[in-house]
Amino acid sequence: MKVSTGFKGIAVMTDDKSIMSSTEEDVENIGILHIDPALESYKDHFKYRLKRYVDQKKLIEEHEGGLDEFAQGYLKFGFNREEGAIVYREWAPAAQEAQIIGDFNGWNGSNHQMEKNQFGVWSVKIPDAGGNPAIPHNSRVKFRFKHSDGVWVDRIPAWIKYATVDPTRFAAPYDGVYWDPPLPERYQFKYPRPPKPKAPRIYEAHVGMSSSEPFINSYREFADDILPRIRANNYNTVQLMAVMEHSYYASFGYHVTNFFAVSSRSGTPEDLKYLIDKAHSLGLQVLMDVIHSHASNNVTDGLNGFDVGQSSQDSYFHTGDRGYHKLWDSRLFNYANWEVLRFLLSNLRWWLEEFKFDGFRFDGVTSMLYHHHGINVAFSGDYNEYFSEATDVDAVVYLMLANCLIHSILPDATVIAEDVSGMPGLGRPVSEGGVGFDYRLAMAIPDKWIDYLKNKKDDEWSMKEISWSLTNRRYTEKCVSYAESHDQAIVGDKTIAFFLMDEEMYSGMSCLTDASPTIERGIALHKMIHFITMALGGEGYLNFMGNEFGHPEWIDFPREGNGWSYEKCRRQWNLVDTDHLRYKFMNAFDRAMNLLDDKFSFLASTKQIVSSTNDEDKVIVFERGDLVFVFNFHPENTYEGYKVGCDSPGKYRVALDSDAWEFGGHGRVGHDVDHFTSPEGIPGVPETNFNNRPNSLKVLSPPRTCVVYYRVEENQEGNSNNNLVGAEETFATADVAKVPDGLSASIESEHINLDGVEEALAAADAVVEKIPDALVSTENEDSNLDSMEKTLAAAAGDVAEILEETTSVESEVVRDKLEDADN
Repeated sequence: MKVSTGFKGIAVMTDDKSIMSSTEEDVENIGILHIDPALESYKDHFKYRLKRYVDQKKLIEEHEGGLDEFAQGYLKFGFNREEGAIVYREWAPAAQEAQIIGDFNGWNGSNHQMEKNQFGVWSVKIPDAGGNPAIPHNSRVKFRFKHSDGVWVDRIPAWIKYATVDPTRFAAPYDGVYWDPPLPERYQFKYPRPPKPKAPRIYEAHVGMSSSEPFINSYREFADDILPRIRANNYNTVQLMAVMEHSYYASFGYHVTNFFAVSSRSGTPEDLKYLIDKAHSLGLQVLMDVIHSHASNNVTDGLNGFDVGQSSQDSYFHTGDRGYHKLWDSRLFNYANWEVLRFLLSNLRWWLEEFKFDGFRFDGVTSMLYHHHGINVAFSGDYNEYFSEATDVDAVVYLMLANCLIHSILPDATVIAEDVSGMPGLGRPVSEGGVGFDYRLAMAIPDKWIDYLKNKKDDEWSMKEISWSLTNRRYTEKCVSYAESHDQAIVGDKTIAFFLMDEEMYSGMSCLTDASPTIERGIALHKMIHFITMALGGEGYLNFMGNEFGHPEWIDFPREGNGWSYEKCRRQWNLVDTDHLRYKFMNAFDRAMNLLDDKFSFLASTKQIVSSTNDEDKVIVFERGDLVFVFNFHPENTYEGYKVGCDSPGKYRVALDSDAWEFGGHGRVGHDVDHFTSPEGIPGVPETNFNNRPNSLKVLSPPRTCVVYYRVEENQEGNSNNNLVGAEETFATADVAKVPDGLSASIESEHINLDGVEEALAAADAVVEKIPDALVSTENEDSNLDSMEKTLAAAAGDVAEILEETTSVESEVVRDKLEDADN
């Protein structure tokens, strides 16, 4: 049946002067040049790319009715219900003939031939049969076409919304699935999007590997089991990896085959909607890891199957070397192509509107921005590296259009660029001549930490270099900082916890024995590295699933080299859930870090002043927002009465202390101590001040600790700092479950020594009886006093049994040997 297309199309961007005559005002007022005058030398480059952007938008308005309508291609392409029929459309200008085949017609397309219009779009209208759709919901379909050499090929429709594979057949090809569930089976969203947070605290997660068991987890299990953990640790944003369908699981989701399809390994589109709705009900925003920088080179299952040797203007990809990424072994989009723009922009709108995602993390942006894709290029910060013939202006224009679209659909969207180059303007609005991202990932930070952990002894750590690495970002362009992400956890690399503690993580994580020096150092530095990265490294923070509690070992997806094993493609939540293992300390501190920002909003503050980077003392002091941070990286030195500069005069108290008992510390810093400031020098004359700060206070700074101080307002004088830092909400701050001095006198260390466990139990019981009911009944099941009481009681009952249990738990968790790690 013949189909009316109902839309116009253009193969590539034309040079129609009547349409593309941008006004001088459109391209002359480039706001980014006023923010950074050093960019003035590159004004012609900015004018050119801004003109290209404006002209492309005008073309879209002329031929498609505007960007918003243009980005609703999924309402025309692929399978759609229209007037008592299913209409299927596919852009395939290289095809000579085309059919739709599937379960519905016995895979014989002779009765479902398609027609081609002048823009290379094939279409067919399939009337309902007996009042029901001719293609049943959840049935398999494919696009069959003949190309120029007369060969017929079957491909998964480019706009398919679901694709599945036969799990009983090894390396079986995927099938497209017609997804149009009846109304009772469609998931209906129940909760509105939560408000956009002042600063994103992002939990990067992979649904498939989120189970503690060695199998692929589901969207619903993730929603029910993992989202509550994320919320409990005070994150406000979840970033989901590997959502778009990818036939090769071990690609971590980065070799996408079907761009509009939910990865079927973890469930259906309705299951993913349930996950996102559940996240929204918990106050969590959900970002999607979107891959528009390249596509899988898989011909059978993916978009690459539509490339049959035609010219670039008739393909999704560039031809020749320009269309192939030699390091990724994948195909590269032609961003100047009209239908590629429609496809990618519609893809963004699809995920925002159909699934209610709250934004995106764009992967591989560096590869998009430059013709060299960043391969073998070490960016030095020279502006010539960013604005030259090496810049792929087609891709820059696409990203500008994408950000314009996203923020017009969802003004509160969060959009993050994964860019290692540091291109100026990437994080500025399109209206200023920028590319329009809200944040970029601070990708140099994890590299610096890995360099220190691998190559430098503790006494070689430079406070000045650490501080510079964390603060080296462009003014007015926001960054999301992270100490480690999924990249650092992949097989062949090590997480920070594994770098720090290595083989001792197999035997030394029990609280029932004293911590070794390696474990002491490892837990202390794990807390400090992540916290200083969060506090000083950007305007947002990211953590990868499991790293918050120091997950051991690496990630290794099932592959031929490991016997297709899922053993290391999971998260061992039992480690952090086992009360007498030290993983709980790192998890508690992670929770406290996030809570601190929740209370004081320091990440969103533009006030960031580093007042001291003392390489001899190994101390970094800085202010972020209204807080004062003191990091002592020295392995041995305790500084009593250490002088710290600050801005505002008054009385300060401890807001967070990494040395607190519940964080695996020694409880050496007093939390009930008032620290009064002293004026320094002449007000308003920084050179007369202490470290250029008008006031100072004196603090105790133990080795390998970080302590944060807040100023007590006059109206808080009568309150304990417990109320300020949120005792009623979580145990995760230093003041909530601080072990009393009476108990610390009974226990020689913060860990439970079996030698004197009965005496310690008696002392603990005496203290517990005196704890106010309000604290005992706190909702937090992991409070230190509660866990201490349980552990001591169990220890007094049967020490031998606990030791046997510990051995059993640890042997299950760490049965792989250190030799495996080195490999």
